[in-house]
Amino acid sequence: MDNKLVFRKIKRQNRCVVQVELALNGVHYFFVKNRPDFKWEAASSCWEIEYTSESAGMLQTMSALDSSTQIYLELGSMRYNWQPDFSWMERYGRAIASYLEKFRHFMEHRRYGAHTCDAYVNGLEQLFRHQAIQRPEEINKDHLIDFNRNYILAKGLSASYQNIVVNALKLFMLVIEETELSPFAIERPRREHRLPNVLSKEEVKRIITAPLNIKHRLMLQLIYACGLRAGELRNIKPSDILSDRQLLFIRQSKGKKDRVVPLPSTMIEQLRDYYRSERPLVYLFEGDKAGVAYAQRSLQLLFSNALRKTGIKKPATLHWLRHSYATHLLERGTDIRYIQELLGHNNTKTTMIYTHVGRNSLEQIRSPLEDL
Repeated sequence: MDNKLVFRKIKRQNRCVVQVELALNGVHYFFVKNRPDFKWEAASSCWEIEYTSESAGMLQTMSALDSSTQIYLELGSMRYNWQPDFSWMERYGRAIASYLEKFRHFMEHRRYGAHTCDAYVNGLEQLFRHQAIQRPEEINKDHLIDFNRNYILAKGLSASYQNIVVNALKLFMLVIEETELSPFAIERPRREHRLPNVLSKEEVKRIITAPLNIKHRLMLQLIYACGLRAGELRNIKPSDILSDRQLLFIRQSKGKKDRVVPLPSTMIEQLRDYYRSERPLVYLFEGDKAGVAYAQRSLQLLFSNALRKTGIKKPATLHWLRHSYATHLLERGTDIRYIQELLGHNNTKTTMIYTHVGRNSLEQIRSPLEDL
């Protein structure tokens, strides 16, 4: 099934829609992910696109990405073979797709995280596509400068994305081309120094108690109570709740590290009640399908809905709860080295940024205006 691409044409509210099922890697995934007319439908666990003459051509283009892929169109109970048109691949460079797949396999072999693999392959795919590069050895400094100016900056993408592309290209050239990228070809952005966004304790309380659904409320509370990343929450299994020690075991998080964090005693009984009621099969918080972790997008929407209910106007995101956890611990006098361990940071410098937003330390500073 990993190399199968399925198009399914359905009717929905007097509209014709094509559902696209594909593996979560490879060129098909990135083809779909980077086009705004494809929408992810969590309910059906597939991508969807409005069926028009233009989208039909795009789907045919998509089918040409891999000649070995088994492709068929489902219309009711009938299946038709889809004859690929390779004209788009001729323009793009058929070899590039195989280079990217080889690069992904190398990263997976070296056990890079799934998000890192996706980000690196996606960044390179966009670079090669935008610059119409047919073979990797063609890349030069001018390509990077033009890509940064006419793609990254033109689209308002972040400096972090620019760094991802540079890091991916350096590794790609070393692994695939067996040559180091010239330092003169590397155009990195100037380092940004941004303070983390923090909510007040009162705002956090309003947000995490806003959902009426007990599961939704527990997910938000657990993120703040333990300073979790969204992916860490989604990967929690019932066995990771060490209730006898009042600890939460976080397995293989960012950087493939395990850690344990204190679990508030007030939450343990709530989690027990939730488990007895929901009986999740694999993950503590599952979506509509049993045994499947709660979707990342659904978790973000849950936070947005809670924020809207509170009337808080700040442009907050789910990650603000983690920032708030660290800052509030610091304001209570918790040692910065403990906070580093709780957050799973490799370097204390990463954690030290919270000392710049801690309210207690700032309140002790007097403005010279007061001495006039």
